[in-house]
This record gives sequence, structure tokens and C-alpha cells, in this order.
Amino acid sequence: MATLHARRRACACSGIRRFIFARTIQEKVVDELWKAVVLGVVQGITEFLPISSTGHLIVFSALLQFQALDNTFEIFIQLGSVLAVLVYYSRELWQQVRQTPGDRRVQRLWLNLILAFIPAGMIGFLLRDWIDAVLFSPLVVALSLIVGGGVFLVVERRQPPAQAQISELLAVTPRQALLIGFAQTMALIPGVSRSGASIVGGMLAGLNRQVATQFSFYLAIPTLGIATVFSLVRRLDALNAENVLLLLVGTVVSAVVSWLAIRWLLTFVARRNFVSFGYYRLVAGASILLLLAAGILQAS
Repeated sequence: MATLHARRRACACSGIRRFIFARTIQEKVVDELWKAVVLGVVQGITEFLPISSTGHLIVFSALLQFQALDNTFEIFIQLGSVLAVLVYYSRELWQQVRQTPGDRRVQRLWLNLILAFIPAGMIGFLLRDWIDAVLFSPLVVALSLIVGGGVFLVVERRQPPAQAQISELLAVTPRQALLIGFAQTMALIPGVSRSGASIVGGMLAGLNRQVATQFSFYLAIPTLGIATVFSLVRRLDALNAENVLLLLVGTVVSAVVSWLAIRWLLTFVARRNFVSFGYYRLVAGASILLLLAAGILQAS
């Protein structure tokens, strides 16, 4: 009889342990999922605004203590931003694809995108491990935000008259595209901002704000798309069912918010300049430095 009671108690204890373990796992999954949603929103808002999505993701991941898939999550959910560009410009892209065989200006647009992609693509490939190991830190992000903010303020004050600027996407020259491509290489440093670097590069090359912004959006398709696929292939062994769910949730949220951000920014630049973004970058960078000084964030 005593043995029977002992077995029942053992079974009851085992059941309680399994229940507690299952609840713990469930709570962990829910916790990681809401963090993925938050980071998807951050990615969507910051990818196309010139304030650095990677920089914000590094800081928010540290604040949320989100360490899933190391840096792969931050890179992979950029796919949502690529999908947003493809959807937003779907009519224009389809029309341009159809015009490609007989329209030399459209052919030049595709050539320009290839030329603009090559510098960052090559340097990013060659230095990818060093960048991941050395530059992915809140301190680098803070300094890059501050420097980039200063650059925006200077560039906006030195803008040439509107009549001297390129005002049509198909009028961009290969030389200008290559200059934009070299400017985009600066975005390999977290906190610089891919869109910010390419927009500034476009403005310095003679494009007006609207065309520089649109070219930056088009350039996001090969740049972010190839970087995402390459990162995923390199880290397939780190994927499991839980991580795939996090990636899908983050990507879907990123896609929706990115589409909204694209629409908003195109409306914004049609009427205003980038000075406010320059000031935002200065404040954001200084705030991160304060968080580092207070010990809330770690420098690396």
C-alpha cells in the first residue's frame, strides 16, 4: 500500500514538473514572439528613413535582451522591407521590365542599379566577418548616428538650386549611380544608415531629394535581398522551428510597416528637407551614449 502511494506521489510530482516545464517553454516562446514583433516594427520604420535600421535593431535587441539567431534575425527581417519595395513599386517595376527591350533609358536604370550595388556588395562580402565581430555594437551605432546627423545638416545647407538637379529617375547617369554606390559602402558601418548614405550620395551627385530617395528605394532591392539570402545560407544550421517562426513574424511585420514608411517618406520629401532627420540622429546618438555611460547598455 505504501509503495502504491509512493508511486502515485511520484507520478503527481512528475506531472507537475512537466506542466511547469511546458508553461515555462510557452512563456518563453510568447516573450520571444512579442520581441520579434517590436523589432519588426523598428525595422520597418527605420529601414527607409535615413536613421539606420541596423543601428536601431542592435540597440533595441540589447535593451530587450533579444539574442535569437545572433545577428541573423536583424539581417533576415530586412527581407520584409524588400517585399515592401516590390509591392509599393510593383506597377512601375512591371512597366519598366516590359519596356526594357526597346527603351535605352530603362536599360540604363538597370545598369545603374548594378553599378550602385557593386561597391557595397564587394566590400561587404570581403569584410563581412570583421564587420560582424567588431562593428555590431551600441557604441559604434551611437558614434555613426552622430556623425551621420552632422553630415545631413551640412549637405542640406549646401544643396544646389533645384533647377540644377536631376529630377527624374531615368535621367540618372552611370557616373552618378556609381557615386551613390560608393556612398552606400559607408552603411556597412552600423548606425550610418543604408538609405541615409545612398540618399546623401545621390544629393551630392546632383539628384534632387525625391529622385535620390526613389533611387535609394530601388537600390534596396538587390542590396537587402542579396544580403538576406547570403546571411540565411551561411547560418542554416542555426535554424529550428522556433527560430523560423520568429523570422516569419518579424518579416511580415517589417513588410507592412516598411510599406507605410515608404509611402510616408515619399510624401515628406516632396515638401520638406532632411534637416529634422539630422537632428534626430544627433539626439539618438547622444541618448545611446548616455545609456552606455549609465551601464544600461554595454559598449560591445
